[in-house]
Amino acid sequence: MDHLREQILKLREDFTKGTLNEGDVNKSPALEFEKWLAQALESQVPEIQAMTLNTVSPEGKPASRIVYLREFEHDQYWFYGNYNSKKAKHMEKNPNIALSFFWPDLQRQIRIEGTVTKCHPNNSDEYFNNRPYESKLGSWASDQSGELSSREELINKVEELKNKFTPDTIKRPDFWGGWILQANYYEFWQGRKSRLHDRIIYVQENNVWKIKRLAP
Repeated sequence: MDHLREQILKLREDFTKGTLNEGDVNKSPALEFEKWLAQALESQVPEIQAMTLNTVSPEGKPASRIVYLREFEHDQYWFYGNYNSKKAKHMEKNPNIALSFFWPDLQRQIRIEGTVTKCHPNNSDEYFNNRPYESKLGSWASDQSGELSSREELINKVEELKNKFTPDTIKRPDFWGGWILQANYYEFWQGRKSRLHDRIIYVQENNVWKIKRLAP
């Protein structure tokens, strides 16, 4: 264990792959996000759609987990999951959430903050209907965040559902769907040498996006 601690303590990486200046970014943070996402896709960054979703419980305790970005437009960001899950209960009580993307291959991070609402059922239906059959079964089978006696309990539930639903008859369960984050804050982070990172933020002032630089 001491050896592991020493190894972690010694890990160092200098960031030299890019720069970020106020004059180089788009006036619209949504367009800047699309540009960075396109660059990550072009660079074949793995799991570029993976983002950390940060919520706060009714007791004021923060929680984070990885979810997938599925749609985005006009400062709105969609993700999907179980409406009975821990994250859903957090967001129902406190709609203020944060998303973060980390692409180490590009030495970049993006943070987005805002308020969340549930998708219209039609949006959730459309996304669910385009999922693979096995993923649809998984949505039905999982009481997300609920306790299981064993993995076999979950597998058995899936097998039962296969007898109930065919690929043509399975529909979205009422307890599963999407959320939309309406962004009100962005931070674009570019790693720089000697930890003197570039941090450009967008904040809304009187419904206008203002661009500012933060100290690293």
